[in-house]
Amino acid sequence: MNIIEQMLSNYEITTEADLINALKEIFQEIALLGLYQGGFFEKAAFYGGTALRILYGLPRFSEDLDFTLLEKNSDFNLEQYFPFIIDEFEALGITIDISQKTKKDFKSDIASAFLKNGTSIHTLNIQANNLGHILDGVHSGKKLKIKFEVDTNPPLKFQTEAKTLLLPKTFNIITMTLPNLYAGKMHAVLCRKWISRVKGRDWYDFEWYVKRNTPLNLEHLQTRMYESVDLDKDIVLDEKLFKELMYKRIDELDVDGAIKEVSPFIKDKSGFEFWSKDYFRLLTDKVILGK
Repeated sequence: MNIIEQMLSNYEITTEADLINALKEIFQEIALLGLYQGGFFEKAAFYGGTALRILYGLPRFSEDLDFTLLEKNSDFNLEQYFPFIIDEFEALGITIDISQKTKKDFKSDIASAFLKNGTSIHTLNIQANNLGHILDGVHSGKKLKIKFEVDTNPPLKFQTEAKTLLLPKTFNIITMTLPNLYAGKMHAVLCRKWISRVKGRDWYDFEWYVKRNTPLNLEHLQTRMYESVDLDKDIVLDEKLFKELMYKRIDELDVDGAIKEVSPFIKDKSGFEFWSKDYFRLLTDKVILGK
């Protein structure tokens, strides 16, 4: 059994979609190993939904790798780490290429709350035709893509911690702590610009945080909202205002659309029967605020 097969054995795979989700996550972890080998985490922290999934056990799959620099640096060049990522994939017999994606070419019916001038976007293209023994011919020639973004002009006032992964081999990742990851998620919940389709993953993650009794770093959320110009800098984001903003956002929420968007990334869909505007108001009332 090779490393890829060993990592796949940790997943319950019953459909092609399960296999693709599992492979994407494994490839994300290989990419993280490459970044670690290049010293990337001396300058940056891992955050976002994939960080929640891989490092903290969020029960949904996530597509992208999101990072934030520990200090603002508009001259930061992610490409210096590409050879380390490529080396890790090649060591496992996997062919990849990494291409830069300019913002003007970024098209989606879900606009990112974090897509701004200080964001560097790249796409990892993984050719699957040399994985036939794993894919059993079903996806031969399919190219899997993983987008990763680095915020080179990040809102600060956040804390980090080290987390250890054991596969493909043991290595450490620097990530935001959960209260700060929570702040980033609530920034998306409150400020993401819905074009035609709500991002249900934001609301799924919000529910997950509340159920875990994770404290929300309100100061970091405030800093994010200042920098995205979603909150005037002469206004303090306190508990009362936070809840008012949440209730307003919930009033605008297309609950059915949110369920439809997040469903492909969730195996256990039984919890969706409780999703409603009243349910999300209840969750809002249970948010624990902290720093």
